[in-house]
Amino acid sequence: MPRYKLTIEYDGTPFSGWQIQDNAPTVQGALEAAVKAICGEDVRVHGSGRTDAGVHALGQVAHCDIEKPFPPGRLRDGLNAHLRPHPIGVLSADIVPDDFEARFSAKRRHYRYRIANTRANLALDIKRSWRVPRHLDTDAMDAAAKRLLGKHDFTTFRDTECQAKSPEKTLDQLDVIREGDAISILTSARSFLHSQVRSMVGSLVWVGEGRWSADDLAAALAARNRAACGPVAPPEGLYLVRVEY
Repeated sequence: MPRYKLTIEYDGTPFSGWQIQDNAPTVQGALEAAVKAICGEDVRVHGSGRTDAGVHALGQVAHCDIEKPFPPGRLRDGLNAHLRPHPIGVLSADIVPDDFEARFSAKRRHYRYRIANTRANLALDIKRSWRVPRHLDTDAMDAAAKRLLGKHDFTTFRDTECQAKSPEKTLDQLDVIREGDAISILTSARSFLHSQVRSMVGSLVWVGEGRWSADDLAAALAARNRAACGPVAPPEGLYLVRVEY
């Protein structure tokens, strides 16, 4: 039975996240329905990670086993045909070894968080960025972000319902970049805790507004206490950019 690796992009706005749920639209559910429409099989589509409701993806990766073999290009095109009108696109489909796992074979995940630092209301970027009207000091944010790099106990930046066995993660990248009114926060790690990226972003915004210093951010990390976290950034600015294998 061939195993297929799918690279997928989607607008997370209409979905209740990646993971399939009863009586709620999800990305995983839409993909599994498309697979069944093609081959008549009930197939589980395994993702590299569970994006939350409203979170987008430019390069989510999933794998599935389909008893009936398909040329990869035909599978990609068939899935896209059956996914319409959902805002989901299968960018590629590839046959991979049986031991490939979208989640457990991943070496690094890359995320981007987009902030629109503008007084104007959003038009084209509604549900695509977090609008923060107060000016943000991105140099201070970037300097503070470096205090979170490396291996730490990230309990402060972990959702209380996170199911990870350990709060320890190694953060490889956390950069804050401004281009005009657009701010991008780029981060990468082998894996992240539930809500870790949005929690770090919200706290960095407090640094940018002058409410916190870099020392305050470091103290919040050291507290290992969820109550020490700043605000959690909304989901619409977050994008899973790519997954490395």
